[in-house]
Amino acid sequence: MVHLVTEGISIMVETFYQPTQSNPLNSEYLFAYRITIENQTMYPVKLLSRHWHIKDSNGTHREVQGEGVVGRQPIIEPGDSYQYTSAAGLRSDIGKMYGTYLIENLFNKKKFTVLIPEFQLLVPAKMN
Repeated sequence: MVHLVTEGISIMVETFYQPTQSNPLNSEYLFAYRITIENQTMYPVKLLSRHWHIKDSNGTHREVQGEGVVGRQPIIEPGDSYQYTSAAGLRSDIGKMYGTYLIENLFNKKKFTVLIPEFQLLVPAKMN
């Protein structure tokens, strides 16, 4: 698990290789990831958008941008957290992801960027 705090917003990431939804013979590898966003500030925040960088070990680099996460723009009260699970497909058995969230402070309406820590996507057999 990786963890990073930016401006009082904590991001924790766990990853899971999905062998039953992968096809190594066709260079198709699916990874799920679970993100926990914890609001450690004194004000409510709203997650407005995301911007991901997804890199395969074969040199492929993709960017994904969009509103919210998994179709939602959650509001997270002080001391609360929001968790979601999503997935990414790679064309190699090793890769990484990192990115940012655009967050709005609902108290003063100011927007700020929160870093999503870089995390590895790795087929378990590669760890031996």
